[in-house]
Amino acid sequence: MNPSGNGWIKLLLNKTEQYSSLWHLPLHEFYCELRKSGFIYGSNIAAVASNIETKDLTEEEICKINLWFSFYYIYTNFNPTKLSFSESIIAFYKSNNAYKTSFLNELIGAKENLLLVEKIIDKRIHIDANIITKNFNYFIINALLFLDVLAYKQFLESNTEISLYTKRFESLIEMIVIMVFNLKPEKSEYDVSLMKLFEASLRYHDDVELGYEEGIEFLKNDLEKYYLIDVVCMASWSDQLIDLKEHAFLSQLKVDLTLSESIIDESVIQINQFYDNYKDKIALLHSKNLVHSFYDNSSKLVIKLIRRNSKRLQKELRQSKDALWILRQSTQRKLTDDEQKRVQIQLLDIFKSIPSLAIFILPGGMLLLPLVIKLIPKLLPSAFDDNRIEE
Repeated sequence: MNPSGNGWIKLLLNKTEQYSSLWHLPLHEFYCELRKSGFIYGSNIAAVASNIETKDLTEEEICKINLWFSFYYIYTNFNPTKLSFSESIIAFYKSNNAYKTSFLNELIGAKENLLLVEKIIDKRIHIDANIITKNFNYFIINALLFLDVLAYKQFLESNTEISLYTKRFESLIEMIVIMVFNLKPEKSEYDVSLMKLFEASLRYHDDVELGYEEGIEFLKNDLEKYYLIDVVCMASWSDQLIDLKEHAFLSQLKVDLTLSESIIDESVIQINQFYDNYKDKIALLHSKNLVHSFYDNSSKLVIKLIRRNSKRLQKELRQSKDALWILRQSTQRKLTDDEQKRVQIQLLDIFKSIPSLAIFILPGGMLLLPLVIKLIPKLLPSAFDDNRIEE
């Protein structure tokens, strides 16, 4: 599967039975799995579905998968409408005033609903779509994507315009995060970076202002409360420590939200474990200059592309051997219609592979290949189409 190409959602929808155990999880358990994957923290280390191989995927590709799984879980368990999955996602984003002009209008042209959903997800996960800025920025992925999931659930259950809900929740998060940061006598590089990330992830700025009590009353269900607690833990965590003042704030928040002590303890333990286990992979925990950041991001991308594309080329060569065997057989006997069709397809693929191989030879060719795959997928061999569904 290639979440950077077209057709990856259709491929996942054809395999929903393989992930049936996820759809049947209680809501809190599914949320915990999302947290373990890093999606809740804005650092996607793994796919929420453990049977999806992510070794050769970029973080943004993993993020797309996790966002899709989140949406589909909500659709499967909280959908009283008759809309299809893709129709419900499109209707959800259309219902949000933030996307009516600056967002959805840029995505016109997708002939199929599923392709439009892929474009929506691709655009939604990025803070900045500029590829140069992405390389030089510490943070690529939007840190508050779970807000979209909560708003989508609200939309399905109420079938109403959702922008006010999103504005209020963002305002609550902004207020709580600032309160936590003000508890810190000194701000670490982690604190400064996280604040910038939160600010960049917000869609609304100063549109709605909530007081603390009003904000607490706004939260109506446990899922919203769990998420707020985890955001507070992210804001509190600094130098591998949630200090006494921050823990006291969490305890008071627990009382105000009528949550059990175990929920707070679990949230603190989970973020400590996550950051400890993946400290070398999380941009928030690094303080590097722009050159090092660019080098690291580019190197990781090249390594993943080498792995991914070497497998594709090996597959293409294996298919070509099959074509050569059929051609040898044609000198001894008449080929069947099926064999003639197979050799025609594979010979065409061999010819197509010539520009693909040339891309590898060019300076920076490994970085150009995904762009070519995205823009002109029909010019590349069939082995390069990870999202192909065999009929």
